[in-house]
Amino acid sequence: MKKYCLTVDCHSRRGIVAAIAAYLARNGCNITDSSQFDDTETGHFFMRVSFVSEEGATLDDLRQGFDETAVPLDLNWQMHDESVKMKVIIMVSRFGHCLNDLLYRCRIGALPIEIVAVISNHMDYQKLVVNHDIPFHCIRVTKENKPEAEAAIMRVVEETEAELIVLARYMQILSDEMCRRMSGRIINIHHSFLPSFKGANPYKQAFDRGVKLIGATSHYVTSDLDEGPIIEQDTIRVTHAQSPMDYVSLGRDVEAQVLARAVHAHAHHRAFVNGTKTVVFPSSPGSHSSERMG
Repeated sequence: MKKYCLTVDCHSRRGIVAAIAAYLARNGCNITDSSQFDDTETGHFFMRVSFVSEEGATLDDLRQGFDETAVPLDLNWQMHDESVKMKVIIMVSRFGHCLNDLLYRCRIGALPIEIVAVISNHMDYQKLVVNHDIPFHCIRVTKENKPEAEAAIMRVVEETEAELIVLARYMQILSDEMCRRMSGRIINIHHSFLPSFKGANPYKQAFDRGVKLIGATSHYVTSDLDEGPIIEQDTIRVTHAQSPMDYVSLGRDVEAQVLARAVHAHAHHRAFVNGTKTVVFPSSPGSHSSERMG
């Protein structure tokens, strides 16, 4: 039996859940997992439903027939085959911990993604990427060539049909135009010290100030630098006995884990942009252990 998922976001009203359940039942589908959230502050409703087709209905069949249910309720919706991996482009500069982590998780099947390209503004990770049989593109960015560089990046996106860009410590600021064009489809990671410790060597700044918690934030990219809707965060405690290099090492571990969890949520269609924040549904209790990203 094929396993699919339906995602819905719309203005809240009565009858949405009942209408969706009735449609799936009429078409020989059985719901295996369902999550929903009604934001009473904004009046917006979010829902994710996993289901199996028990009577042979295809994804195209289910999509074509769903408008009869969706249009009267004014639903924004998408339906996905859960066996199809999301196509992802990773962008990286000279810090490779997040890139390495994503490559490994992808290789062992812990992330439901297909990495279709890696783009960098440096050559540092070309050999690593090529050894994973993934196309590598070095697109150098300067103040003078930024429009041309971003056009080259977007050509890679279009040619690979990538659905998501992951900024795995890519140290270039994207233009407002690119942020708008890829709205909700770019995920970034950064340390938790912003806006307190900016610039070079934030972990040394944190050490000098005696910080006791370090962490990371992963968010969707918007034109407001490092202020997009947050998908995932985590922290780890540090003490006076640890060195600045311990801070860096622990910080990189947290960054890699947080980014992986954010990518996992997005690739499983569990993350929804809700204005300046997000709705992120948890994995179901019966999910495979690879879905509970450590």
